Amino acid sequence: MITEAIILAGGFGTRLQTVVKDLPKPMADINGRPFLDYQLNYLLKFGIKRVIFSLGYLSETISDYFGDNFKGIEIDYAFEENPLGTGGGILNAFHKRKTDELIVLNGDTLFEIDINDFYTKHHNAKSLFSLALRELPSVDRFGSVITNNNIISKFAEKGEYKGNGVINGGVYIIKEDFFEKVKLPNKFSMEKDVFEKLLNNFDFFGFPFSNYFIDIGVPEDYKRAQNEFKELKY
Repeated sequence: MITEAIILAGGFGTRLQTVVKDLPKPMADINGRPFLDYQLNYLLKFGIKRVIFSLGYLSETISDYFGDNFKGIEIDYAFEENPLGTGGGILNAFHKRKTDELIVLNGDTLFEIDINDFYTKHHNAKSLFSLALRELPSVDRFGSVITNNNIISKFAEKGEYKGNGVINGGVYIIKEDFFEKVKLPNKFSMEKDVFEKLLNNFDFFGFPFSNYFIDIGVPEDYKRAQNEFKELKY
């Protein structure tokens, strides 16, 4: 069972500025509650006991709001003095872990997978780095992921594949051994410097899920969340 999580919540939220001003994206109001409130309640449901927020832009907005505890979940913070990239933010927070593997989530998306099921698949595969993949009836508008026996063989460019398939859902389980084996700088891109460059000499495992998924990074989906989150049970 996995008990510790990293939430990446340091982005500027440029595309959402027209409807959410002077707030980091993960603090956007959804029916009177910040988006992160829903995400923490989701993690609570699966027994997560500790969360490390990776923070940058307007970090105090998040740290002042949540403090050091959320309904029994211990909260800690890893601050970026300068932007570290999508991978550097994870590594910076990873240094503050108390367990040997963590689940990593984006602070502006909710992918309602069964975390325990994801962890079981990850554990049984003896994986050091696993991705939760979102099944879609059409991947035409997205960069898709190709797997062979759950080992990722290709991260395809947007439009390269059409029809049904899977995309990167932005939820990872990473074991500490991964960062010990792969030496990375403090600032790096997870997509360019890890997935693209290391794919040929390292096994990344991908497991498909069809659960509810939303990214509030654009105004249309932020508005959609106002209605759809009324159905959530937390």
